Amino acid sequence: MAAVFALNKKGFNLARGLMVVGVLAIPLLVLGVLDKEQYWLSVTFGILFVALSDPGGTYGVRFREMAWVGLVGAFLTGLGFAIGGGPWGWVALAAFLVTFVSGLALKYGVHRFTSTLMLASWFLIAISVPAEEHLTPATSDWSAQALAWLAGSAFWIALTFVAWVARGRKTQASHFPEIPGDMASTTLTRPAVLFSIIRAAAVTFAVAIAFGFHLPNADLMPIATLAAMKGTLDQTTLVAEQRLIGALIGAGIATVFLLSVTNKHVLEVVIILLASIAASVRSVNYAIYCSAIAGLVLIATDVSHPTNLSAEVNRVLFTLAGVGIAWLVMLLADRLQKASTKTAA
Repeated sequence: MAAVFALNKKGFNLARGLMVVGVLAIPLLVLGVLDKEQYWLSVTFGILFVALSDPGGTYGVRFREMAWVGLVGAFLTGLGFAIGGGPWGWVALAAFLVTFVSGLALKYGVHRFTSTLMLASWFLIAISVPAEEHLTPATSDWSAQALAWLAGSAFWIALTFVAWVARGRKTQASHFPEIPGDMASTTLTRPAVLFSIIRAAAVTFAVAIAFGFHLPNADLMPIATLAAMKGTLDQTTLVAEQRLIGALIGAGIATVFLLSVTNKHVLEVVIILLASIAASVRSVNYAIYCSAIAGLVLIATDVSHPTNLSAEVNRVLFTLAGVGIAWLVMLLADRLQKASTKTAA
C-alpha cells in the first residue's frame, strides 16, 4: 500500500488543473447552447489527447505532432463509432490492429509511442459508445462524431497558436512534462514486437468477451487491460493495483454524487472539477489520478445514459476483470520467458 499511494508532492500542478477547467467548460457551454451535448465526449477527448501530444519546443514541431494526432484520432473516432454496434468479430479485429500498431509506434520515439497508446485507448472508448446504445453504422452518427473530435483538436491547436504569438513566438515547454518527449527514431527489438503482439491479444480477448457476449457496462474492461499492461510483471502488478483501488474510490465518489445530485448541469460541473483534479495530481500519484478519472467516467456515463447503481458496480467489476486479464497475461509471459531462458542456459 505504501508503493500504491507513494506521493510525489513536487508533481502537483494547480495551474494545469485550472487550465483544464477553462478548456473543458467552453465546449460544454457551447454544445449545451446548441443542444449538441452528445458530441461533448469526442470534443473533450480531442482536446485532451492533442494537448497531451504537445511535446513543447518550437511551434513547427508542436504543430506537426498535434496535427497528426488530431487527424488519426478523427479517423479512429469515425471507425469506432461506425463499427462499435456491429458484428463483434470486426470490432475485435480492429481492436487488435489498432493496439498492435500503437505498440510498433515505439520505432518513431517514446513520445509518439505514448500518443498512439492514448489514441488506442480512445478507440476502445469510441467502440463502446454505440455498443452501449445499441446503435448501428446508420444511426451512430459516426461522421459527426469524427468531426467533433477534429473540432476539439483544432480548438486546442488554435489556443496554442494564439498563446505562442502572444508570448513573442518563443519556444514553449510541454504542459505535461511527465510524458516522455523523446522523438528519436529507434530500431524495434524482438521483445518489443512480441510485447506489442501479447498486449494486442490481451486487449482483443477483453473486447471479444465484452462484445461477443453483449455484456452491458463492460466497456471499461478492455480499457483497463490496455492501461494495466506494462513492460514487466512488477510494473503491471503495481499499475493494476493502483488502477483497481482508483476504480473503487472513483466508484464511491460517483455513487455519492449520483445519489445526492439530480441536476444534470451540476453533475457536468462535477465532471469538469474531477478532470481538473486528475490533471493536477497526474504526477503526484497514479492511484489518486485513477480515482478522479474513474469518478469522472462513471458520472459522465450516467449523465449521458442514466442507469442505476448496479450498473456502476458492474463497471467496477469489469475494471477488475480487465486488470486481471492484464496481470494473468503478463504472469504467463513472465513464466514463459524464465522457462526459455533456463532452457537456453
